[in-house]
Amino acid sequence: MTTALLVLLGLLVVVLAVAFLIRRRFLLSGLGAVTMWLRTPDSSRWSVGVAWYGGDALLWYRALSLSVRPRHRLCRSQFTVESQRPAGRGDLALPEDVVVLSCSTAEGHRDLAMDRPTVTGFLSWVESAPPAS
Repeated sequence: MTTALLVLLGLLVVVLAVAFLIRRRFLLSGLGAVTMWLRTPDSSRWSVGVAWYGGDALLWYRALSLSVRPRHRLCRSQFTVESQRPAGRGDLALPEDVVVLSCSTAEGHRDLAMDRPTVTGFLSWVESAPPAS
């Protein structure tokens, strides 16, 4: 009985791991998909995820999740980058070579962090938004 339970538990772990890897592969395969860290004002912790930006919105998916729905959806026409800075001592969860963008959105303040090469493309996308009507 315990052997069968252990086999079932092991099988469940393998299935979850495969599902997680398939989800991550799917998220990173899209055009405009990048690894991005996000921090909301109500949290002092950074969350790593995959962001898709294109069209009129940035869709941010939590990396350590099996959900297929974005955790945050930020509308480009209501998105403003207020400042940018290199990651500092207060950003312990971030790699050293990322840039932190302080942003204002319709949902409130957000801090986004991404690799330097990603910042250029992301800022071009934000600045090319059509004027809000």
